[in-house]
Amino acid sequence: MIKEVIGTGSTVQEALDNAKAELGLDESAEVEFEVVQRAEKKVLGIFGGKQAQVKVIINEKDNPADVAEEFLVSVINAMNLEGVTVEVEKNETSATFNIEGEDVGYIIGRRGETLDALQYLTSLVANHVDNSYFKITVNTGNYREKREKTLEILARKLAFKAVKTGKKTSLEPMNPYERRILHTTVQKVRGATSWSEGENTQRHVVIGPDPKERNNRRGGRGNYNRRNNRGNYNSKPASNPDRKPLDESGGAGLYGRID
Repeated sequence: MIKEVIGTGSTVQEALDNAKAELGLDESAEVEFEVVQRAEKKVLGIFGGKQAQVKVIINEKDNPADVAEEFLVSVINAMNLEGVTVEVEKNETSATFNIEGEDVGYIIGRRGETLDALQYLTSLVANHVDNSYFKITVNTGNYREKREKTLEILARKLAFKAVKTGKKTSLEPMNPYERRILHTTVQKVRGATSWSEGENTQRHVVIGPDPKERNNRRGGRGNYNRRNNRGNYNSKPASNPDRKPLDESGGAGLYGRID
């Protein structure tokens, strides 16, 4: 962003200092400037006379958060939504935009697809400023927190089901962030595993039984069909092979309520 200011003063130096002050710069800051008008004294102390004028031009580096905010607001305005406001929290490496208003349902979209698209596009704009990573989060009404909780509950439910039935379940396509939530949650349930299948927009998570865990169980039983002194066979399991899967998720209820 280019800023141009013309400072005035009784001398060239004074005009330059005034221009720096208007730009929010210290007097000792080094800048490029152009003398537009040198000071001229009044004739006989009465007639004419001009103050010095100095033009200072600086190329101010765009801030990714500011550029992202401008873009996001322009898109929301183009959607013709009334009473929608954008609150922003900025720091050096990221910015979080929280959209509030009566019509936020249109911004969320089906399963958050519109909200995800807004976040993706806003991230592209922000990271294009200086070609360095700048994290952008677009949220509304704590939607993402509630969505994360819902996915965690779903992942635990399907993980237990996979261990119990030995069958896998394919979920609907999701973005990388939501798939990561599912994978992380499934890892906390012993005997279950997850992986991703599909390409691009059809990329989805599959939750199923962990083959390694099943093999460990089979290998640990050994051969217990041994003939006793009477010629009969005893079948004694090593240690409760039908035990329930271990829930290592910190004690959160499988069907917990989301407030």
